[in-house]
Amino acid sequence: MSRRRLPKIAALLALGLSAFLATISVVDAQSARVRVRGTIVSLDGSVLNVKTREGTMAAVTLNSGLMVSTVVNASLDDIKPGDYVGVASVPKADGGDGALEVLVFPAAMKGTGEGSFAYDLKPNSTMTNATVSNAVKAVEGRELTLTYKGQEKKMAVPAGTPVVTIASATSADLVAGAPVIINSDKAADGSLSTARVIVGTKGVVPPM
Repeated sequence: MSRRRLPKIAALLALGLSAFLATISVVDAQSARVRVRGTIVSLDGSVLNVKTREGTMAAVTLNSGLMVSTVVNASLDDIKPGDYVGVASVPKADGGDGALEVLVFPAAMKGTGEGSFAYDLKPNSTMTNATVSNAVKAVEGRELTLTYKGQEKKMAVPAGTPVVTIASATSADLVAGAPVIINSDKAADGSLSTARVIVGTKGVVPPM
């Protein structure tokens, strides 16, 4: 692969991933954005059949120009000031936020979906896409200071919290049994379609 193509590929990955981390919102009166999490049952032509985490079945049409990404494990200890991360979290009983997972963005994707917004990983969860301004060891893991749009948030990241980064994948990775996250468009007739899929490979489950 030529070096000239790398910036273009990185930009495409950034565009695709930002859609996954955006809030679920009504696009217009005829369609809505629906996030599907689950396990692939089959790929029939251009239709990906997924058993969702809720136990239902979802048939998602894969649009032309499909972009497939995967995640690989990263280390919490390697996160440093200047890194750009996406952290899903829930409020802690003693105040502040506790991380459920951390996505470390590749450098070319810095700024993707910057902000902090409601998320659907768990009840009352939030997704914060921000720059790490400080990373210090804590009693049980690390504490990250995140900055975004002139705001700051302290984030406790317990030891054992899933930490991943994005890598490229292909439609050949869309096999039965593979875990997926799909941000799909829901049409007025209820049908789902997407041009982007994040699939788990090599035993790594996308934690987002």
